[in-house]
Amino acid sequence: MFQRVGIAVAALVAIAVVFLVVRAVIDRVTGRDTSDRPPPWRDINVLHWAAQIVALALIVLLADWLWTNFRDRTDAIGLVLNFDFLSQPSGVSIADNALSPNAPIRDAIAQGVKNTFLIILLGIPLSVILGTIIGISRLSTNWLLRKLATVYVEFFRNIPVLLVIVFAWGAVFLRFPSSAGQTAERAWRPLNGWFIFSNGRFAFPSIVGLDKFSTYRVIIVVAIIVAIAVLIWRTSVFNNTGHPHHRVRYAFSSFLAISIISFFALGAPFEMSKPDVVERIWVGGFRMQMPYVAIMLALAIYTASHVSEIVRGSILSVHKGQVEAAQALALSGFQRYRYVVLPQAFRVAFPPLINQFLNYSKNTSLAVAIGFAEATSIVFNLFGQSQPAPQLLLILMLVYLAFSLLLSLFGNFVNGRLQIVGR
Repeated sequence: MFQRVGIAVAALVAIAVVFLVVRAVIDRVTGRDTSDRPPPWRDINVLHWAAQIVALALIVLLADWLWTNFRDRTDAIGLVLNFDFLSQPSGVSIADNALSPNAPIRDAIAQGVKNTFLIILLGIPLSVILGTIIGISRLSTNWLLRKLATVYVEFFRNIPVLLVIVFAWGAVFLRFPSSAGQTAERAWRPLNGWFIFSNGRFAFPSIVGLDKFSTYRVIIVVAIIVAIAVLIWRTSVFNNTGHPHHRVRYAFSSFLAISIISFFALGAPFEMSKPDVVERIWVGGFRMQMPYVAIMLALAIYTASHVSEIVRGSILSVHKGQVEAAQALALSGFQRYRYVVLPQAFRVAFPPLINQFLNYSKNTSLAVAIGFAEATSIVFNLFGQSQPAPQLLLILMLVYLAFSLLLSLFGNFVNGRLQIVGR
């Protein structure tokens, strides 16, 4: 260690000498007058560069010291620092997943990343919707609604998110009928059995394609394109004439008409699949793990308490003259928020909302507390299989870094589209 420090000091002295020599040569070649230049130890430019070089040298020395200690430790225990282990069998079983425990570790980690993505995909929109409703409710003139929203925010915002997750799982979702030795009679089956609830799974109807289902899917894509075209057309009508556009109504009606007509024209290309439990085996429908539902809803409920305060503050930032103008036009309360208040409020709210999206994505790692197989849970299970921890932790950090960067990229893009372009 002292040898490295000596080498670093010598290198700094050499850099300083080279810098002074090069500056003197440049001054001589260019004929610059240096009579009024202060000595190097008083020259602000020299001191500025010297401080940065010293800081960089200290950072390099610290990194070298940490890396040396790390390598000494790994060499002492015989740990190989490569990623060849990713091709070894994982030994990890994932609920409701066909992945074999003999599958490579990289495949198990990929499934964990997929499950993390699914938590983010549904949870963030849900937290924004719920937070917006609660934020508006906190500004309501209805005393009861306003106080209920305040209690919600103050309660969930001031307790650890891990407690919310554990409570939601232990006190709510584990109260459903047990999935151990599950039979159709023991499961909770509302709506004549079209939905099935247990503490292990939640099943609901799904679509099963028949002979002409591929053709029908193409028609659905065409219907979506037509709906978008109608949306653009009605918007242009409004911009050119001022007539009410009703674009959502027209676009949805167009999509619905094409979908229904093509459904009967093709002779019912799909049918509904009803979920069921036959001799402990789940068949039909679409199945969702209850731990997934628990972690997604718990994080959405917790994040919504923070989102609501951002939305409430953003609404208050809208000039009251805008609201008074909307009232003068006899707009209803919903219309005032829909057309006047919220479009302006979200221009202010979206940058801090991006931070909440990032917090949500990182909080998904707490799903390990209830046993849901997301990325962190998979990595922790691999620790139990005596797999190398440093490489697995590095992979896990890179996974969350990638999610955060992608969410930031998406959030900055949306934020740029929301901003008013100056002229």
